Amino acid sequence: MRLATITNWAYGVTVALTLASGATMLIASNAQEEERIAVAQRYMLDRATDTIEQDGLALSDLARKFVVNGNAADLLIFERATRELQSLEARVAKVRDAGASDDELHALRDGLRWVDALRAQQARALAAKKAGDRAAAIDILFSAEYEREIDRSRAAIERFQYRLDQRTAAELRDAEHSARTWRQASEIMLAITGLLFLAVLYFIYRRRVLHPVVKLSDVVARLAAQDYGVEPPRYEQIDEIGDMADALRVFRETGIERLRLEKERDADRRIRDLLSRMTQRMQSCDRTADLVRVVAHFVPEIAPDMRGGLYLFDADRGVMALGCAWQGELASAAEFSPVACWGLRRNAPHSATGSNFDVPCAHLKALADSQCLPLNGQNGLLGLLYLERTEAAMPSLGEQYIHMLAENITLALDNLRLREALHQQAMLDPLTALPNRRQLDDVVARELAMSERDNTALCCAMIDIDHFKRFNDDHGHDAGDAVLRAVGASLARSVREGTLVFRFGGEEFLILFTGMTIDTAKRRADDIRGEIESLAVTHDGRDLGRISVSIGLAAAPLHCPWSKLVQTADAALLRAKQAGRNQVVVAALRKAEHAA
Repeated sequence: MRLATITNWAYGVTVALTLASGATMLIASNAQEEERIAVAQRYMLDRATDTIEQDGLALSDLARKFVVNGNAADLLIFERATRELQSLEARVAKVRDAGASDDELHALRDGLRWVDALRAQQARALAAKKAGDRAAAIDILFSAEYEREIDRSRAAIERFQYRLDQRTAAELRDAEHSARTWRQASEIMLAITGLLFLAVLYFIYRRRVLHPVVKLSDVVARLAAQDYGVEPPRYEQIDEIGDMADALRVFRETGIERLRLEKERDADRRIRDLLSRMTQRMQSCDRTADLVRVVAHFVPEIAPDMRGGLYLFDADRGVMALGCAWQGELASAAEFSPVACWGLRRNAPHSATGSNFDVPCAHLKALADSQCLPLNGQNGLLGLLYLERTEAAMPSLGEQYIHMLAENITLALDNLRLREALHQQAMLDPLTALPNRRQLDDVVARELAMSERDNTALCCAMIDIDHFKRFNDDHGHDAGDAVLRAVGASLARSVREGTLVFRFGGEEFLILFTGMTIDTAKRRADDIRGEIESLAVTHDGRDLGRISVSIGLAAAPLHCPWSKLVQTADAALLRAKQAGRNQVVVAALRKAEHAA
């Protein structure tokens, strides 16, 4: 039998007994109320009759005092008490309202008539006193007849009181007996209800409810603490306890699933946070090498179950070069042609293993569970994100995050390449492809500061194309540009370790020789002058003739302070042009050197 059925039966019987006991308690309460009312009524009647007797005797005493003493104050008190004394019917009505019966009221009226008769004699005595006949007044109030009337009024009131006491005592005894009887009945009904309740507790709830609930409460406590390793007990009986155990099993399974979802959510939030931080760091990079380090640092945290690498497209050689790798050796080659990757060919993610059976890429040295994600920006191919799944039993990164990772890297690379292109446009001379004056100012300031700090020699060569205006005047400005390009290319080819070449402006160029003596720098300058002199430049099929340059050379601190190096070299260039051009002139030594 289900606990609900047992409980309903026990509840019905308990309710019936409770109603019965409640009814008996109400009846007992009513009986007690009747007893209280009887006591209150008797008290009210006693006060009402006691006041009547006291009022009559008080008037007699006041009248006698005035007659004997003749004190006007006693007369005033008597008159005020007389005015306050109610009429016969008013006093009877008051007693009737208090609960007196007709017989009792008849006896009361007899007593009150005698009291009123006393009042008439008191009026006669007071009138005699006022008239000056004190002896007559005393005879009236102290006569035997007056005393008999007082006794008769007292006896009548006592008869009324006796009848009243007899009746109220009987009613009070009946009320007390009724209240006691119903109180005992209600106590018996409550005792029966309590015994039934104890029987239900012991025989049903202790055996069918308490023991299983104690076991289930421990399960509930552990489940509340998210200890889903606990297993709820199984009960074969079909009742609420069994339903509760089934519900706890469902709750446990739901909790396990919720815990799994929470872990996935936390992992998802962690990946999103890492992607966000990685994107912020990549956007802050100024160089490709910095971006590569950021990728190598974050991707192993974002996808710990994958090893991989970031390939960058080398446009000069036309190959994909491995910029960085993580989580071990890759199955992909360090360098390969873009056509060796099907992902780059199709410009779409490519995987040739698992459920995505396809043609494997030619850049794989061995078959692997890999994926190639092309990185294409607004200006074409940027690189390739290559990923391999490891054998470790770890949760795999979702495809949406893999694509998001590739998109973020693509965006950062594209922005970096755009910044590099803008930087090159800002820092390179568009005609000669040499660093321009803006970059020259930064580099010269840096090199001078380093040389002065380390007290090392720094040589500067100022180069000017001789008679450059002749090319523009004789052959046009396009021919002059061709000469500038040819000289710039020759200077760029002459760059060796420790040499920096810039276009200074117009037809002037500047070379910095770091870590060289003045003699070595002069030999290098002569070589450069000879190479330029041997150039053969044509424009529109016409030979532009011989090209020569004048070079002024200075070294700091040999010829000047570091801060005056460019100006000193420029002064040496002026001397070379004055001396006939097509030659190298070294600046004069500092005055301190001559004195030495």
